[in-house]
Amino acid sequence: MSSTRVVIIGAGMGGLSAALRLAAKGLHVTVLERAAQPGGKMRQLSPAGLAMDAGPTVFTMRHVFETLFDEAGASLDDHVRLHPLTILARHAWADGGRLDLYASVEASAQAIGDFAGAAEAHRFSAFAAETRAIYSMLDRSFMRAPKPDMAGLARNLWRDGLRNPLDLLRMRPFETMWAALSRSFNEPRLRQLFGRYATYCGSSPFQSPATLMLIAHAEQKGVWSVDGGMHALARAIAALAEAKGASFRYNAHVNAIRTSGGTVDAVALSTGEVIPAGAVIFNGDCAALGEGLLGPAVRRAAPRAQVKRRSLSAIVSCRATRTGGFPLIRHNVFFSADYPAEFRDVFGQGRVPAEPTVYICAQDRSDDGLPETGRAERLLCLINAPANGDTQVYDDREIARCEDRAARLMAACGLTLHPGPSETTSPSGFHALFPATGGGLYGQASHGWQASFRRPGARTSVPGLYLAGGSVHPGPGVPMAALSGMTAADSLLRDRTSRQPSRMAVTAGGMSTP
Repeated sequence: MSSTRVVIIGAGMGGLSAALRLAAKGLHVTVLERAAQPGGKMRQLSPAGLAMDAGPTVFTMRHVFETLFDEAGASLDDHVRLHPLTILARHAWADGGRLDLYASVEASAQAIGDFAGAAEAHRFSAFAAETRAIYSMLDRSFMRAPKPDMAGLARNLWRDGLRNPLDLLRMRPFETMWAALSRSFNEPRLRQLFGRYATYCGSSPFQSPATLMLIAHAEQKGVWSVDGGMHALARAIAALAEAKGASFRYNAHVNAIRTSGGTVDAVALSTGEVIPAGAVIFNGDCAALGEGLLGPAVRRAAPRAQVKRRSLSAIVSCRATRTGGFPLIRHNVFFSADYPAEFRDVFGQGRVPAEPTVYICAQDRSDDGLPETGRAERLLCLINAPANGDTQVYDDREIARCEDRAARLMAACGLTLHPGPSETTSPSGFHALFPATGGGLYGQASHGWQASFRRPGARTSVPGLYLAGGSVHPGPGVPMAALSGMTAADSLLRDRTSRQPSRMAVTAGGMSTP
């Protein structure tokens, strides 16, 4: 290799976790980020001068970040201030139904019993036990493993003590999430509520495997709010990586990854500057590689994305506004009356749902705290949309129509949003921010039992080039992206130790929004 420097392209969560891990090991790390700040999708907008999260808003799987900080010789609590939420989310329907899910399984069961009867509360307790079992089986054997295939997953499960191969069927890999939920619950609104977890992966519960029900347990293990928002987490990791010796260059647009003799050699910037690199970690949607946006030398490192497999996009409105009529908490979901129609519209017709489910993160609230009386509060309002931002322009009129549909549903549930400053990002806006995606926010959709194994792993067919981020294994979501960065860093370190990166066998091939 021509350089000992590791260049990381993209300061999203995957790139940040890789940078911290490698810098803590003493490697020479340079992070190139096209935006003006770290975070990637964990970005901020500031309508009316009020900075607020404009991307992921839910902090789960705290242990992933504790491990990341611990292994860098630091403590998460010393760098990020977290507050546990007693209520995970508040859910509402236009028929007047309202249901809170709690961090306590027992409290949730009681709430479900009050909402839908004792039999459904009993079914929820069984569901919680099932999702806990699925999570336990896949945590180390899949999510924290370096890109297993089905055979590799079986070997990992055997290593972890699973001796009966039939127990693999307990994960329901060949059953859709909706089918499994239909057997778990008689109450349609509970199926809708727990089916929403498929959208954490940008997918439809009607096409995703029931395995994704494990996300329900990931939340049940705890949800926290972050002082300063999720963007503060990105800043904290970047600051610690810098303290360990990593350098960050913002507003740095990468034109190409170059190779010499088939091995990564350098990174070229749009300014004409060429940065020598002994290895590169690409923390962007891997579709950009397959489309040739990082140059012809690395085009074969990832398969060309298939439009039909794109995950959900979204219309996200960040607002500084006053509210009334509904007791918002930190996380709120307003469900449409026809959930199947939503996903037929998005994935079948390629259009924004006629009646979309709406997610609101009220960023000045916790479990029951209200913002200061009369003061505008910071709201992120999100509806799902198709990933067609590369072929359809969402102009102001189209966005206004979509927001009007959302407002009608929220009003039917009792919520009034008063006029106020806002900034909205549509699929076309997300496509501009994250090229080659059409605005898809989660890589490929997790549709079908093989989808998790189709995601590329950390290593690529180009020696010295590694992948991280939500479009690669183990999949989308803030903790999953962090795991991908840690896996990419570990793969790079092992390859350097073996001094045989060019001989590695490589295969290309996962797993947070209403």
